[in-house]
Amino acid sequence: MINHTYKPKPLKGFIIRDPKTRKIHSSTFRDRIVHHAIVNILEPIFEKIFIYDSFASRKNKGSHLAVNRFEQFMRKVSFNGKLVKNAINDNQIEGYCLKADIKSYFDNVDHEILLSIINKKCEDKNIILLVKQVLDNFDPKTKGKGMPLGNYTSQFFANVYLNELDYFVKHELKAKYYIRYVDDFVILHRNKKRLSYFKNKIDEFLRKKLKLWLHPQKSNILTLRNGITFLGYRIFYHNRLLIKRNIRMIKNKISMLNRGEITKKEFTDCFKGWLGYAKWANSYKLRKEMLKSINKISLLK
Repeated sequence: MINHTYKPKPLKGFIIRDPKTRKIHSSTFRDRIVHHAIVNILEPIFEKIFIYDSFASRKNKGSHLAVNRFEQFMRKVSFNGKLVKNAINDNQIEGYCLKADIKSYFDNVDHEILLSIINKKCEDKNIILLVKQVLDNFDPKTKGKGMPLGNYTSQFFANVYLNELDYFVKHELKAKYYIRYVDDFVILHRNKKRLSYFKNKIDEFLRKKLKLWLHPQKSNILTLRNGITFLGYRIFYHNRLLIKRNIRMIKNKISMLNRGEITKKEFTDCFKGWLGYAKWANSYKLRKEMLKSINKISLLK
């Protein structure tokens, strides 16, 4: 790196299904050391300017804190649970949520724009050169665009790139109740028309400034009274439920264990992860039911 002779080795690609199918790219150990070195230098510079409500890939943040923050915003927007007219239960509160997703985000990050953002805060030519080498060490669909899922740097650069959006939403649009987790974001408000205005302005900003666009099917204005699916949970004012897909997944794993299609160790590793996720929701009865099913299988074998 000192002599400018460093060149990253080719990435290894593989497919995972979790349940969405994704192509992950793995770097060699030596290149991962370089990735950590880059982030170690840039992170203290950018962490100071990241907004509080960006929760992905940051120390002392994460999905559970993001969900807690969402519930806090629900209380504020609904004036502590003010119900809609003719509410049929105490979860049917007033208020709306713009829930949005950036289409093919990692495939469309523009290298020139990203390098320009980094260069404004870090003028060290050696770091910029390394960043460029990491970005170029990927065979994207479009030349000069895209970052590989799996690189440590990609997680960090994702926040750097969309920090521009964060500032636009917070300082230009003055949206108070905004949360972003990678390329998924929500804005809560009492006024549906205001959220529609925000959506149009954000889409315009993304296209003009960052060469991105909102996913047309995954960017919608929803009512808080019907619950909002966010970061793996269905969130109501008084309840936090697991999404049905993840319940089906663990039931399927139990069936696979029963049929001998997976080993006990494979199942145990999966189930521990699921319990760690499920315990953050109102899921006591469901977890008890799952454990009962597992115990029955153990007794039969």
